[in-house]
Amino acid sequence: QPSNQDIETALFTWKVLRHAKSNGILIAKDNTTIGLGAGQVSRVDAVHMALRKGGENVKGSVLASDAFFPFRDSIDAIKNSGIKVVMQPGGSIRDQEIIDACDEYGIAMIFTGTRCFKH
Repeated sequence: QPSNQDIETALFTWKVLRHAKSNGILIAKDNTTIGLGAGQVSRVDAVHMALRKGGENVKGSVLASDAFFPFRDSIDAIKNSGIKVVMQPGGSIRDQEIIDACDEYGIAMIFTGTRCFKH
């Protein structure tokens, strides 16, 4: 379960992420942006970019995606990063696979039910 601080940070990421070009991934901690991967052709490339930008600071952070994860590869990419919460709209036919990956790695998942991407 995400903590109250994690939920507050997740809401912050959603407000900031709506201004990034899709495919967008934002990593934040304590209402501060740590890493951003935006404008990438694939979602997993955006995840890798955000992780590179965030470096060691991503431990204990929240990762938000502007649209659903079509595959579990993005979750697999963050498994050893220390990210504790992932927020995404959901709506993929593979949502259960994404949930299972998060459960496997001990990462909390928040579904928003709406996308926030900008083209």
